[in-house]
Amino acid sequence: MTSPTMTFTFRPLDPLKDAELLHSWVTHPKAAFWMMQDAKLVDVERAYTEIAADEHHHALLGLRDGVPAFLTEVYDPAHRELAGLYEPRPGDVGMHFLTPPTDTPVHGFTRSVITAVMAHLFEDPEVERVVVEPDVRNKAVHALNEAVGFVPERVIQKPEKKALLSFCTREQFTKAVAA
Repeated sequence: MTSPTMTFTFRPLDPLKDAELLHSWVTHPKAAFWMMQDAKLVDVERAYTEIAADEHHHALLGLRDGVPAFLTEVYDPAHRELAGLYEPRPGDVGMHFLTPPTDTPVHGFTRSVITAVMAHLFEDPEVERVVVEPDVRNKAVHALNEAVGFVPERVIQKPEKKALLSFCTREQFTKAVAA
C-alpha cells in the first residue's frame, strides 16, 4: 500500500530473528492492550513460534520503506480467538495490529497502517469480512476501526478481556477509504 509519504510491504514474521524487536514493542507501556507487558524475550519467541506453527493463525511484519514498522496477526476466527463467541461466516478473517512506540511520531501513521493491513487482507479474493475484537477500553483503536469501515456489533466476554466485536466487509472498507 502506498500513501503520499509511506510505502508498506508485508513479510512473514520470523519468531526467532524478529523476537528481540517484537519484545521491545509488545512490552512497552503503549502496547498495554497487547497483554504482554511482563513477557520475557523467551516468552515472545515461544508465543510467535506457536503462531508460526498454527495453521489457523499467522503473524506478519509490516515494513515501511523496507524497515520493520508494525506487527499484524491474522487468524481464522472459527478456530482461534473467537471460536464459539460468534457465528463465523465463510470469508471471515480475524486481525490484530500493533504499531510500536516511537520518539518521532508521524501524523496519520497508525491510520495508514490499518488501511494498509485491511487492503492487504482484502487482496485475498476469499476474504469477505474482517473481524476484530479489541478491548472495550481501547477507544483509540475503536476510532481507527470506524475510520476504515468497521461496524461494532456487540460486547463479548473473552477469557482475557471484555471486547468490542466488530466487522468490516470489503464494501464497507472500500467506501470508508474512498471518503
